[in-house]
Amino acid sequence: MHRMVLEVSGTQVVPQTSFAVDGLWIGAMVPKRWARRAVTRNLIKRQVYSLAAQHETMLPAAAYLVRLRGTFDRMQFKSATSDALHAAVRGEIEQLFSKAQQPAKAAA
Repeated sequence: MHRMVLEVSGTQVVPQTSFAVDGLWIGAMVPKRWARRAVTRNLIKRQVYSLAAQHETMLPAAAYLVRLRGTFDRMQFKSATSDALHAAVRGEIEQLFSKAQQPAKAAA
């Protein structure tokens, strides 16, 4: 998960975009090389957005990008509608949002 802080010392920091920045932003990136079937990629993105909505009040205001960095093997998860795939995806995303809620460690 990548995070770009949108607010610093009470002043709004606007990244180089053509639109206004306000509050919490969530993005999901699921490359085809890690999840070959579109139905699997869509499931992962829906899970990200669903869990982000649940954790929205606990996350600091920032722009977040959740990026899939490993494969969900078709041999292990035969169907995108399987309970096993739903549970695996949900568990990993929950861990990411739990880490994002923890205060950042001071740089040494």
